[in-house]
Amino acid sequence: MIDIALPKGRLGEQAYALLAQAGYECPSILEKNRKLIFENLEKQVRYFLVKPTDVSVYVERGAADVGIVGKDILLEYAPQVYELLDLGLGKCRICVAGYEDFYDNRDKVLRVATKFPNIARRYYQQKSRDIEIIKLNGSIELAPILGLSDVIVDIVETGKTLQENQLAPLETITEISARFISNKVSFKFKNKEIGKLQETLKQTLLKG
Repeated sequence: MIDIALPKGRLGEQAYALLAQAGYECPSILEKNRKLIFENLEKQVRYFLVKPTDVSVYVERGAADVGIVGKDILLEYAPQVYELLDLGLGKCRICVAGYEDFYDNRDKVLRVATKFPNIARRYYQQKSRDIEIIKLNGSIELAPILGLSDVIVDIVETGKTLQENQLAPLETITEISARFISNKVSFKFKNKEIGKLQETLKQTLLKG
């Protein structure tokens, strides 16, 4: 039995569709209920639905053998897992954003609002820029509007939310997509099963 951690929400739905297409379907996951664990004994697969930011925790600690998680989570939390495959799902980017006419005065400490403090810190360290991190958990766009920060570091998909708040992407830090990850111990002891799943997903992606 392979235990798979899936993120709740749209990315999880896309990931499950890919897994089902690859032959790892579990029909009960599509039923309207509040269950969080689903299994298909015939396919020897069990799915857990968890908060997107928790997928890597479940995999790293061995509660799940494998999982599907955004690259942003891997970059922010650096979990001790194997990153096996880029699934190309949930494509977006992490950007520095702010007012379009923003001027970065390097004589002042730059105030950066974000829910990705580690990514932001590393990015600005590479630029030798002194910053103050303001950690927020939601509605990041409000920070520059209310004068809380100079810029934000956040995920940008279409840019529509930024545009509606008179903000714009200023710099792209990195491109993001969903990754297939494995617990290190599981990869050793369930290598055949995980390897087969990895290869099947790869072939399914190639077929489009």
